[in-house]
Amino acid sequence: MTTFSTSSELGRHVGQTVTLRGWLYNSRSSGKLHFLEVRDGHGIAPCVVSLRDVGEEAFRAAGGLAQETSLAVTGAVSAHPKRPGVFELQVKELAVIGAPRAPYPISPKDHGVEFLMDHRHLWLRSRRQHAITRVRHTIVKAIRDFFDGRDFTLVDAPIFTPNACEGTSTLFETDYHGQPAYLTQSGQLYMEAAAAAFGKAYCFGPTFRAEKSKTRRHLSEFWMVEPEVAFTDLEGVMALAEDFLCFIVERVLETRRPELAVLERDVAKLEAVKKPFTRMSYTDAVAEVARLRAERTAAGGAAPAAPTAPATGEGAPEAADEAPAVERELVWGDDFGAEDETLLSQRYDTPVMVHRYPAAVKAFYMKKDATDPRLALGVDVLAPEGYGEVIGGGQREDDLDVLEAAIAAHALPPEAFRWYCDLRRYGSFPHGGFGLGVERTVAWICKLPHVRETIPFARMLHRLSP
Repeated sequence: MTTFSTSSELGRHVGQTVTLRGWLYNSRSSGKLHFLEVRDGHGIAPCVVSLRDVGEEAFRAAGGLAQETSLAVTGAVSAHPKRPGVFELQVKELAVIGAPRAPYPISPKDHGVEFLMDHRHLWLRSRRQHAITRVRHTIVKAIRDFFDGRDFTLVDAPIFTPNACEGTSTLFETDYHGQPAYLTQSGQLYMEAAAAAFGKAYCFGPTFRAEKSKTRRHLSEFWMVEPEVAFTDLEGVMALAEDFLCFIVERVLETRRPELAVLERDVAKLEAVKKPFTRMSYTDAVAEVARLRAERTAAGGAAPAAPTAPATGEGAPEAADEAPAVERELVWGDDFGAEDETLLSQRYDTPVMVHRYPAAVKAFYMKKDATDPRLALGVDVLAPEGYGEVIGGGQREDDLDVLEAAIAAHALPPEAFRWYCDLRRYGSFPHGGFGLGVERTVAWICKLPHVRETIPFARMLHRLSP
């Protein structure tokens, strides 16, 4: 009876004969030996083909296999003689399942970004992209495990929404049976309703932004998790966000060190992500940015550089193709720009929590600080190493009169928010939550220069395929 194995399970079958099915990733020859690297979706297995073991005809065929040929190799499992923890197959039989009909277009040399994105369906097969996607998988599972383990209820928010909560400039409009509708930017408002029903709830799904942006941090379609908690305040929201990020990073370090090694990620940077995080008010953060910028100018430094990743070959893209940000002076009352976040987050080893932004730059539903009504009880969590915001949230306005006044002040249609106001009309309560962008989190943890590599099929300005 045939024993099938995956590359990740070979260590369980040392001394046994197994069959591995996959695709030829790379090959080289040395005299009477062929060294095949076979990827099977779980990893890459070294397979040694000897003329003595397979015969002349099979040996000649093995030497002429094209990259990405699908095949089945059968052989005895042994420990690699030079690489501890690696197991290889001493091939006895080799069967071609499907031969390529054209040369594989992605080679180990560097390619341009547009070429690789045009071939994204094939680029996913590379060692680097495989590692990124595995890390993403672990982050997504950690997100669910964290909230499920804390007795949150998953409540799915709609993707079609009937109104533009904060203007239509960054929303995708579509026709919904004769009336305008929009692809959701956030499930937060619906999670507030869920929190009133379940106490602690979260949604996790795709969200959409129609910004005409080409920065390294922006996608038109991305995934976001949004928890909402009843009977909490800004401090409770920040504590939850802190625990959440620590949990995610710890899970990746526990299970994905081989993938981080492929990405040449400095794990010491991730191991430094421990509580407590640095916390500072918006006012202090503005002063800190001004001080850091002045220090850099005095030293003759340039604007903060975007994060970079090592070039690992295997179709690694060339440098990020966005234009450098134009710096402007940050003054109190401004929202943070990407360059401000980069400068500040490069300064610290742990995430930075910037709280109490000016209410004028925050959404209508953000509760104001009772000690200073100019400020909103919100927080942005900036990932270290220059990656900037990965979490945004805060405490919501729970006073019906104040909320209705804010809706009017923002010139929003009151009828569209009647249901939202009902959440305060029928038994109001303090509550808050946040949203975490999956792709920005993956970019930070993997140390990627652009979010386009963090999602299997990126949707960006001017890119709708493959």
